[in-house]
Amino acid sequence: MDKYDKIIKELIQFRDDRDWKQFHDSKNLALAISIEAAELNELFLWKKENEIDNINIDRLKEEIADILSFTFLLAEKHNLDIFDIVSEKIKNNALKYPVDKSKGTSKKYNEL
Repeated sequence: MDKYDKIIKELIQFRDDRDWKQFHDSKNLALAISIEAAELNELFLWKKENEIDNINIDRLKEEIADILSFTFLLAEKHNLDIFDIVSEKIKNNALKYPVDKSKGTSKKYNEL
């Protein structure tokens, strides 16, 4: 069992032990991801550039873990392999953002 399968199994066990599957429909999982992402953003809110590297690392780990946990559960619900869909997205982005046009710029693909 690889790390990915192990963490999915642990998440499902945690969820099922508490009878929370009933709350984990796609809408609620997507909303939870968004809410946890907002909590991640809150760590950086109003921080000056020189303060950003000194944020509370434990809080950073918690928020990233929350986002990933809900993301893994949403992907599992729809039988999606996280690694496959990220790899596919990288390939699609490579087409939208060719190196010769996008290197060193933050412009969106339709502005290149």
